[in-house]
Amino acid sequence: MVFYDPTGEKYGIPTYPYKFAPAGMATRRQLRDRDLRPGGQEPAAQILWRRGKRVAYLYLIDHALPKRTATPAQRAAIDKALLARRTCPTCRQVKPYYIRHSLGECFDCTPGGAQ
Repeated sequence: MVFYDPTGEKYGIPTYPYKFAPAGMATRRQLRDRDLRPGGQEPAAQILWRRGKRVAYLYLIDHALPKRTATPAQRAAIDKALLARRTCPTCRQVKPYYIRHSLGECFDCTPGGAQ
């Protein structure tokens, strides 16, 4: 196993190959699925794969904190921003898709109706 270094001697941090992570550790995405976040802790280990070109950092689940939830005011601001991304500045219609930045307007207002 090329990337098996549980002591961190070779890579400076305990390193495991893909699917060999020890129990009690999780990636950010795995923490998010459990409604947790790293909470400021440094990565405890890493997983390397694809000849070392891909890396995923592992965090201790015991030290993870609960995810923060947005306040009602923050949710309202997010909803307002997302609505603005769907509103065409030319025709002022709210579209069921986000307006492309490269076009600057909805498909109906774009010359040639670019898709």
